[in-house]
Amino acid sequence: MKRILKTLLLLLMPLGAFGQLTPFTNQYILNPLSINPAYAGNREVMNIAAFYRKQWVGIKGSPETMSFAADAPFNDDRMGLGLQVVNDKIGVTNETKINTDYSYKINMKRGILSFGLGAGIIMTNTAWSKLVHIDPEDNLNDTKIYVAPDFTFGAYYSSQSWFAGFSIPRLLGYKFDTEKNKYVIKNSIGEYSYMFNTGYMFDLSPKLKFFPSALVVYSESTKLLYDINAHFRIMDRFWIGASYRNSRAISGMFQFQVNNQLKLAYTYDFDFAKLRTFSSGSHEVMLRYEFRYKVEAVSPLNF
Repeated sequence: MKRILKTLLLLLMPLGAFGQLTPFTNQYILNPLSINPAYAGNREVMNIAAFYRKQWVGIKGSPETMSFAADAPFNDDRMGLGLQVVNDKIGVTNETKINTDYSYKINMKRGILSFGLGAGIIMTNTAWSKLVHIDPEDNLNDTKIYVAPDFTFGAYYSSQSWFAGFSIPRLLGYKFDTEKNKYVIKNSIGEYSYMFNTGYMFDLSPKLKFFPSALVVYSESTKLLYDINAHFRIMDRFWIGASYRNSRAISGMFQFQVNNQLKLAYTYDFDFAKLRTFSSGSHEVMLRYEFRYKVEAVSPLNF
């Protein structure tokens, strides 16, 4: 019975929590560093950002994510360094990821090409004792805190009008061994996720820009996932857009540039699969602050 309970719980959790997949949320739009280490320092200023996401509101034990990200350019913008701290709570499982990122930039004729590496640790544990079980003979022991290494790789090209990025966001994975009641490292090239994202900024008028973008994720286990986005940027201060995900979800996003340093963002996800009968949707908010603003810049940073 104990093994059945654990197996069922693992099956109900998002694939990204235990394998070599990265959770597929809207955060990558607001913070590309979350999926690609080559983005570190690409904003050309030191900045920090805080995120909070509550997924599938109305379902007890649904995923809840809090994260902090910071990055900055160094050595005359030729290098970038980044730091990310992410905490995921999914049911009775708690996972914390601490990751550092490094990027090296090459100035091209019309843009910048960056290569990035990330390294960090993942700490996770599961409180099985919090599960409600019918059989009184079930002895569900909590797992000890498990620490696993984490490595990432990415490449990123950007110009004033468009960008393209490729990344493998998790080179090592881990899984829970129900027989040993502990986590073990699991590394398999066949379980890698390959991410490609790109976007282009169209100038419709001096005060209105249109920005379509897409993210494609491939792995042998989930085959193909994609995210299609379309946003309008109004007076370089407001962003309004929507996304469609082939996992049967749509989302709306709003961003507001309060001043030259501060930006706020809110995203609402609506799942139109079977989950819609149990959940009122998912919410995500972001607060970003830039410590230095280049007044001499011709136009605000696009990517």
